[in-house]
Amino acid sequence: MHRYSKRSQAMIAMLLLFSLGGVMLVNLFKPSKSFSEAENRSLEQLPPFSFHSLVSGKFTAGFEKYISDQFMARDFWIGVKSDADRAMGKKESNGVYLGKDGYFIQKFTPPADGDLENKVNAIHSLAKAAPGLRMFVMLVPTAASVLADKLPDYAPAGEELTYLDQVKQALRRDIRFVDVYPALHAQRERSVYYKTDHHWTTRGAFYAYQELGKRMGLTPRKEEDFTIRQVTDEFYGSLYSKSGFRHVEPDSIELYTLKAGESCIVEYVDEGQSSHSMYAMDNLGKKDKYTVFFGGNHSLIKITTGLRDGTKLLVVKDSYANSFIPFLASHFSEIYVVDPRYYEKDLKALMQERQIRDVLLLYNANTFFEDPSLNQLAESPE
Repeated sequence: MHRYSKRSQAMIAMLLLFSLGGVMLVNLFKPSKSFSEAENRSLEQLPPFSFHSLVSGKFTAGFEKYISDQFMARDFWIGVKSDADRAMGKKESNGVYLGKDGYFIQKFTPPADGDLENKVNAIHSLAKAAPGLRMFVMLVPTAASVLADKLPDYAPAGEELTYLDQVKQALRRDIRFVDVYPALHAQRERSVYYKTDHHWTTRGAFYAYQELGKRMGLTPRKEEDFTIRQVTDEFYGSLYSKSGFRHVEPDSIELYTLKAGESCIVEYVDEGQSSHSMYAMDNLGKKDKYTVFFGGNHSLIKITTGLRDGTKLLVVKDSYANSFIPFLASHFSEIYVVDPRYYEKDLKALMQERQIRDVLLLYNANTFFEDPSLNQLAESPE
C-alpha cells in the first residue's frame, strides 16, 4: 500500500511537471498579441535583452509583465477568476463594484488635499479670458451617486455629491454651475448610464442637455423632435474591461438625430481631417464602440453648423461630452471642442482669436478630480 501510494504521488508529480512544461513551451513559442479586445488595452511585448537591463532588474520586471499579458488563453483564465470571485461573493475588482441588476459602477476617488482648490482657481482664471464671457460648469455625477441604490451594501455613497457641492459653493457667482443630478436621478429608471461602461448613455446626456438649455436661455429640443435609433446591442464598455468581471449582458448604444435634419462640418484640426457627421459609424465594429461619437477624444474639434447667427461656443471637456455635443449643434453656428488632456496650445488665445463668448466646462466627477491637465487649462504654454 505504501509503495502504491509513492508510485501514485510520483505519477501526479510527473503529470504536473509535464503540464507546467507544456504551458511554458506554448507561452514561449506562441505569437505575441499586441492588443486585448476584452481588456481594451495594449499588451506588454517581450523586452529587449541586455546585460545592463538584466542587472538593473528592468528586463526581469518587463519579462514578468510580458508573461502575464501573453499567458496562454489569458481571457479564459480571467473569466474563470471572475466567476470564482463572484461565486465567493466578491463585489469589487480593480476599483469597480459589481452592483445590483448587472451594473458595474466605478469607485469614486476623493481629490487630494488642495486639488479641489486648484481646479476652482483654474476655472476662475479661464473665466477671465475675455470681457463679457459667460461661463457654465457642468460636473456630471457618475452612476455611483445617481444609481447609489445599485451599489453593494458595504460601498460608501454620497462622497461624490459632497465634493461637487464644495466646487459649486467655491465658484464665483458669475460662473453658472449646472446641477444635473436632480434630472438624472429623476430619470434613473430609464437607463441613463451604461451597465458595463463608465459613461452616461445618450438618453442621460439628453436630460442634461435640457437642464443646460434652461440655464443658457436656449429652447432645448424635446425628445419627440428626435429619431432615436439603436445602432448596436453589443457594447462591452470600459468597466467591463477594467474589472475583469465576465459573463454579463452587453449594453446597447442609441443615437438621437433631429427629424428635421441638420447639416454640419466637423474638422479635426490637428489631424487635418473633416467629416459631415458627428458620428464615426465605422467604429461600431471596434471594441470601444463609444467612439462612435466623434471617433473618440481629440485635442481640438471645430464644428460648423447650418446656423448663420454668429453664435459660438467653446466646450472644454472629457469624453462625457462626446455624446452630449450633438444636442448643441442646433443652437450655435460654431462649436469648438477642446480636451485639455491633449491640447497643448494657449486656450485663452483661442478664445480671443475666435471671439468666443460662451464656454461650457463639462466633465464627469471622477475625471474632473483626477485629471491634472485641468490645473493648467487657463495657463499659456511656455
